[in-house]
Amino acid sequence: MGLRDLLRQRLRLPVIGSPLFIISVPDLVVAQCTSGVVGSMPSLNARPAEQLDEWLAEIRERLDAHDAAHPDRPSAPFAINLIVHRSNDRLEHDLALCAKHRVPIVITSLGARPDVNEAVHAYGGYVLHDVINQTFARKAVEKGADGLVLVAAGAGGHAGSTSPFALVQETRAWFDGAIALSGAIATGRAILAAQVMGADVAYIGSAFIATEEARAAEGYKAMIVEGAAGDIVYSDLFTGVMGNYLRPSIRNAGLDPDNLPRPDPSSVNFSTNRNKPWKDIWGSGQGIGAIGAVQPAAELIARLRAEYEAALDAAQVLSEGR
Repeated sequence: MGLRDLLRQRLRLPVIGSPLFIISVPDLVVAQCTSGVVGSMPSLNARPAEQLDEWLAEIRERLDAHDAAHPDRPSAPFAINLIVHRSNDRLEHDLALCAKHRVPIVITSLGARPDVNEAVHAYGGYVLHDVINQTFARKAVEKGADGLVLVAAGAGGHAGSTSPFALVQETRAWFDGAIALSGAIATGRAILAAQVMGADVAYIGSAFIATEEARAAEGYKAMIVEGAAGDIVYSDLFTGVMGNYLRPSIRNAGLDPDNLPRPDPSSVNFSTNRNKPWKDIWGSGQGIGAIGAVQPAAELIARLRAEYEAALDAAQVLSEGR
């Protein structure tokens, strides 16, 4: 079975919950998977590093228990995000734990390494690599990635600036593997639109910040609920990599969102001992205008599923009308 087949057969809604730095924890991953979408988290969210072993065992145990109790609706596979950037001094440790626990999907970011892909393939896992343009996409596939996460304009956190229409179109012209599309997707209609454009699944992050299981500050969740696309600022100041952030959180940190300084190029650092001077600058995508309340992840997914099915029905009516 290939990655595209896995996603088609095991998901009740074509969605991957994107790994949210600091925010995604086992409770959120399990809630996502048992509701029929891929749940994920960054390995670096487990601190100290030894906690990752415990969390992976917990996720496996809880999903196995769900599947035994609900054979009619088994859980979706889960994913772990590995930062492949050279500054991540935990990469080898975390990769070994992914192999130990046979993590079904590994999402790699900020670099593509054949040895990482080979290690995941060796135990039967799949690799999705996130990219913002065709150069990075082609390199990822050449180095052995099974699929791509296309991070288009409007995505939360680290994000590209290319229209999702162009990014999917250009990628599908040469790549027939699994594609997840990220960028301001927060409704069932947007999920269907991603598929119509050529993606296999939607990649949704910001909407899951405002869920009860997410390990985010209450002020962060409230800012997501109250915000809209105009509240998002695109900058590379905070990590050295371009990303989207909530304007009010930037203002609360004493900065002018419309006049941010340029970053030091050496500020890209994902080591365990790095300084985090901007820890209260909160990432978010442009789709948050669709988020009206903090709710359990299962309720959010149920809402997305109902909207998706309604959008399918509407598309059928349009097709028949022609």
